[in-house]
Amino acid sequence: MDKIVNSLKPSRIIFPILIGLGVSAWLLFRNFDPDSFDFVKFTGHTVLFIFIAFVMMFVRDVSYMYRIIVLTDSRLSWKQAFNIIMLWEFSSAVSPSVVGGTAPAIFFLYKEGISVGKSTAVVLTAIFLDEVFFIVSVPLVYLFYGNQIFPPESKDLSELIYGFYLGYGIIFVYTGFLAYALFINPYLFKTFVSWVFLFPVLRKWRLQTRKYANQLIRTSKLIKGKKPGYWIKSMLATIFSWTGRYWVVNFLLMAFFVNTGNLYDQFLIYGRQLTMWIILLISPTPGGSGIAEYIFTDFLRDFIPDASWGTTLAIFWRLISYYPYLFIGVIILPIWIRHVYKKSKKYKKVD
Repeated sequence: MDKIVNSLKPSRIIFPILIGLGVSAWLLFRNFDPDSFDFVKFTGHTVLFIFIAFVMMFVRDVSYMYRIIVLTDSRLSWKQAFNIIMLWEFSSAVSPSVVGGTAPAIFFLYKEGISVGKSTAVVLTAIFLDEVFFIVSVPLVYLFYGNQIFPPESKDLSELIYGFYLGYGIIFVYTGFLAYALFINPYLFKTFVSWVFLFPVLRKWRLQTRKYANQLIRTSKLIKGKKPGYWIKSMLATIFSWTGRYWVVNFLLMAFFVNTGNLYDQFLIYGRQLTMWIILLISPTPGGSGIAEYIFTDFLRDFIPDASWGTTLAIFWRLISYYPYLFIGVIILPIWIRHVYKKSKKYKKVD
């Protein structure tokens, strides 16, 4: 547990900040244009829609809090849910996207009084719901928009499409394994992975993989028999949370460019972000830093009147949707650690 706490030291926020701002600076100066900030005019209209963009992040966070309360069978208060979600986002923001904040999230729940088995079940179920959202949403937007969900006239279009299919394929396979292990036969899954990881090249990960399989078995036992309301509430909260995240960009574009298209275009922007996020999910950098800023303009170039404004918009986007979690985490983490360890010491004295 100390290892998890040390991995979340506030000093670690410097790396994603440097990566993100470094790439943004490089993009600004690579094709420097003195007019890159010309569109930034803070009128009443602009301020209103930037405020709505922040409201979308609020919707996202409240949805996540509600979901974790539902998944823990209302064992958490809203204050506890707030702390856990903010710390979970912080741990994800300072970890590579391919790693995420799974282990810290289990730790946060455990320290808030949820058993290890239940904490694991909650986190794995939350991850499963997120993956199902992507598995279902991406084909739906592709059905309506086809190849329009990919950025137009991108120099790296083939690489982006390859990254998209790779990311979607990984999510699809992982979700399939997870669904089978959770709802059908977790014991067969454990037998299968134990056999696969007997191969010499994989043997060093065998114990870790068996531990993960055991977690899936415990999770399966806990979630089987849950009533439909449990899944409906959790899935609706998942949809609201991801939609809130994506509509930040929609309202940011509306803030600076009054004519941002009709409803069809707005949902296309939503679809582009789904595609973009699939690629960011396999990012090796903390929270997708650098990569997110780099591909933002490529994906939304036909909705930005001047391509030179793309990097500036990407900075605004990350300032609203990413960097706040770094600073909130830095503030909350030390307070939370003091609180939970003080509480655990108190219980030890009572015992």
